[in-house]
Amino acid sequence: MSKRIFRAICIVACIVLVVSVSLTVGVLYTHFENELNYEMKSEAQALAYVMDKNGIDFIEEMPKTDKRITVIASDGTVMYDNSVDDITSIENHLGREEVSEALQYGFGESSRFSTTIAEKTVYYAVRTSEGSILRISDTQYSLFTIIMGTLQPIIVIIIIMIVLAAFCASRASKAIVAPINGIDLEAPENGKIYEELAPLVTKISRQNRTIREQLEEAKQKQEEFLVITENMLEGLILIDTKSNIITCNSAAKRLLNSDVPYDHCCVLILNRSTEFSSCVEKSLAGEHCTEVLENEGRFCRLVADPVKNDGKVVGAVIVILDITETAKREELRREFTANVSHELKTPLTSIAGFAELMKYGMVKPEDIKDFSESIYDEAQRLITLVNDILNLSALDEGGLSDEKESVDLFELSGDILKSLKIPAEKKNITLELQGKNTTVMGSRKVIREMIFNLCDNGIKYNVDGGNVTVNVIDDVDCAKVVVSDSGIGIPKADRQRVFERFYRVDKSHSREIGGTGLGLSIVKHGAVYHNADISLESEPGKGTVITISFPKK
Repeated sequence: MSKRIFRAICIVACIVLVVSVSLTVGVLYTHFENELNYEMKSEAQALAYVMDKNGIDFIEEMPKTDKRITVIASDGTVMYDNSVDDITSIENHLGREEVSEALQYGFGESSRFSTTIAEKTVYYAVRTSEGSILRISDTQYSLFTIIMGTLQPIIVIIIIMIVLAAFCASRASKAIVAPINGIDLEAPENGKIYEELAPLVTKISRQNRTIREQLEEAKQKQEEFLVITENMLEGLILIDTKSNIITCNSAAKRLLNSDVPYDHCCVLILNRSTEFSSCVEKSLAGEHCTEVLENEGRFCRLVADPVKNDGKVVGAVIVILDITETAKREELRREFTANVSHELKTPLTSIAGFAELMKYGMVKPEDIKDFSESIYDEAQRLITLVNDILNLSALDEGGLSDEKESVDLFELSGDILKSLKIPAEKKNITLELQGKNTTVMGSRKVIREMIFNLCDNGIKYNVDGGNVTVNVIDDVDCAKVVVSDSGIGIPKADRQRVFERFYRVDKSHSREIGGTGLGLSIVKHGAVYHNADISLESEPGKGTVITISFPKK
């Protein structure tokens, strides 16, 4: 801007300089021309007056001057000319304009321009009292001649004036631009500005205010978006048409098990599986895509959709859902169904077989009692299995109808040990109850099932001559039931799965000792129902210790 102002000032200064010089020269030329004419008139009138008094001899005796003096008779004959020695060679001047006017009006004037010498000759004639004509003439340089004669000083003056104008223009342009450059765009109203800039400053202030409001709104929306996406359990990834990541929340990186900084790089850096690549490609091609991704034991559902603007794909959004629990539940459901079918089929097959033999009389009379006993045992096994399944289903669905009541854990444990006295005596197992009376609020039926299953397992998976101890501990915040045995123990690899339904550490040995495989699963679900904690300590060949901690509040 300062350059444009500088150029404008210089151009204006040059134009003003040229016009000023031209006008000055023209005025001076006109002034000197008028002065010359006035001077010639005065001299002509004075000489005419002297000539009338003293005659032509006085004129002839005058010393030569720079002006040409000519005396012309009334018939046009030149009587005297101070610039010519032989007057006979001068032509008749009767036809000259100034002579004709002087003879007619008493005075006359004219001028003639010589293109050869670029000079103008001015003539002024006065008629004397005798009728003759006195003419004075003088040369006058033309305007062009005067300019050419003074060209060098004029050029010097012009150069000096141009330099001075350039200096002043530079200073002026900087002074003009300085307040503009000094405007604080953040707070333009605080600076010293021209009055003419007030509308601009007002608009800038208003625009700044609008921009700040828009930035604050955009920042707030971005923060809200980040807060929402960062608190989502689902993963969210936005990509552009080149597969570069626009945004990616923490859940997405966690579900994809990736901690690589993305910073607008290719989305495939997060996961390079076939399923993930397929979702990216199809969504950017404008298609909806759903895939299931398995990654280190975690199952994720990928849902990808294109993002369109005016019908054109400008990116894609990928939502990642953690379906690990659902997948595991489905797997457990299939496993549970298979196990239930197997567990029901085995006793039913035995019952059907025994009944068929008895139906066709293929059993000896003395063996009928044994066959009936076997059928009864298998039927009891079925009843126990069905009851365990029903109890487990009730715990799963929270459909227990029992109201919680005060339950004395020490007294309940004693009753359970008494009911298990006969199975324990068969294996020479010693049952022992320790601790003191402690009460909790809960379902007596469920707590009984929990402690019973722990004690029953302690007897079934114990060695001959072993022991099972139930210790009831009253702590400040909780009541504990600790069931320990000296049995076969549980290997470390199986400790995380023993609470699963139908899971058996040693399936062949478990089949021999009976059981449904649901005991510890009922214990786990009963603990969840009572907000209790379970801990397990075991070592193969040294026994197992399981602790249930019931909260008092």
